Amino acid sequence: MPSPAPPPDAQQPADRPEAAAPDVPTKPQAQAAPQGEGQAQPRKAALAAWIGSALEYYDFFIYGSAAALVFPKVFFDESDPANATLLSMATFGVAYAARPVGALFLGHFGDRIGRKKIMVFTLLLMGLSTFLIGCLPTRAQVGGLAPVLLVLCRVLGGISAAGEQASASSMTLEHAPQHRRAYFTSFTLSGTQAGQLLATLVFLPVSALGDDALLSWGWRVPFLLSVVVAVVGYVIRRTLDEPPAFTRQAETSGVTRMPLVALVRGHGVDVLRVVGGALVASVSTIFTVWSLAYATGDSVGMSRTFMLWVAALANLVALAAIPLWARLSDRVGRRPVYLAGAIGSAVFMFLFLWAISSRSYPLTALLGILVFGVVYSAANGIWPSFYGEMFPTRVRLSGVAVGTQIGFALAGFAVTFAAQIAGSGGDDWVAVALFTAALCVPPVLAGLTARETHDVPTDELGLRTAAPVRTDAGRGSIGGVTAGSGSSDR
Repeated sequence: MPSPAPPPDAQQPADRPEAAAPDVPTKPQAQAAPQGEGQAQPRKAALAAWIGSALEYYDFFIYGSAAALVFPKVFFDESDPANATLLSMATFGVAYAARPVGALFLGHFGDRIGRKKIMVFTLLLMGLSTFLIGCLPTRAQVGGLAPVLLVLCRVLGGISAAGEQASASSMTLEHAPQHRRAYFTSFTLSGTQAGQLLATLVFLPVSALGDDALLSWGWRVPFLLSVVVAVVGYVIRRTLDEPPAFTRQAETSGVTRMPLVALVRGHGVDVLRVVGGALVASVSTIFTVWSLAYATGDSVGMSRTFMLWVAALANLVALAAIPLWARLSDRVGRRPVYLAGAIGSAVFMFLFLWAISSRSYPLTALLGILVFGVVYSAANGIWPSFYGEMFPTRVRLSGVAVGTQIGFALAGFAVTFAAQIAGSGGDDWVAVALFTAALCVPPVLAGLTARETHDVPTDELGLRTAAPVRTDAGRGSIGGVTAGSGSSDR
């Protein structure tokens, strides 16, 4: 059957910047997915995003734990424990270095061949790389080849992570009703919290094994179990349709031949905003890594078990807070909620580190849950919609992938700098708090200079001539926009 005529609001007049992009559109080779998916596809897209993020951060947490506790003895030279630990932790950072490269590659193809294919690819690659780590031979078995294979698996995992959140959030945003875009895309970040909780539940009994069992086979169990999450995610993702916004773009104007060129020429400032905004992730790395080391170190001496429970409870609270902040953002706008999260994180991180320095268990628990579970969630929960809405459909995945992965890579080194700033005793918490506050400045500037987009129709996002449509009439069934009218589904 012939394709239905595209809605008028999806057309791009010649005087719009997007129509004059310096790339040559090409028509899609395959027929686009059906557009009338009702409410089933948005919910399925949100679930698919949740599953992928859960697997990504499950891998992130179990690898970090294994790199600290097991890998120095399994993959590196035990005769030099200090050097073995350093090399093991270096493999943890390899994934961050691979992410910007993966973002360039996966962003390009995600805007050319569609979100669904990239989502399936990243899930399978992530699940495969994690599973293979559980199958690797040890240094005692194959010598120096063992750490080489470990690094290769980490590179594959980093590449997959680079496209996972960008493709998942783009897919979910473009499927969601206009007046609930932040809520649906927030499931991408809810999945990250669930992944950390799941990894904790799996790794705790494994770490309780005796040394012989842990070092011989126990450490492999969490990695091998990742295949279960990957299979479930694959079954869900393979049944997804391409989102209506991408389908309309492909049918009316064709896909972009060189998305990265169009992105840099037409939306370079927005990419810089996303890079700056993504630095807010430094709050997470300081909270989960440096504050744990500081609290349990000699200068403070708090219980490690207590601090782990604080982190677990903060993640649990974040599971509830993220969708609530997202729903508020759908009502009042992206910018005020995002700015509240960025500014509030700087303030509450100062209070949290002060509570640790005072050795107050109740205050540390309360402020830890507030800073990470509540306040940080305001920025963390809405960035998928906030960043994604800065770009038009034709370069959205590239823009989000490149901007976030550069920013996240920089944020990944925040702990290293914090350790230097804290001094030789590792106890200058004031300097670290000020450093964290400084890292929140670029996100605040990004929020202040970005355009408010929560009331802009999905097909008009990223177009400089787009105007908010405020009307109670014409509730649509395709992405929350009435076909042919551009009305807001509110």
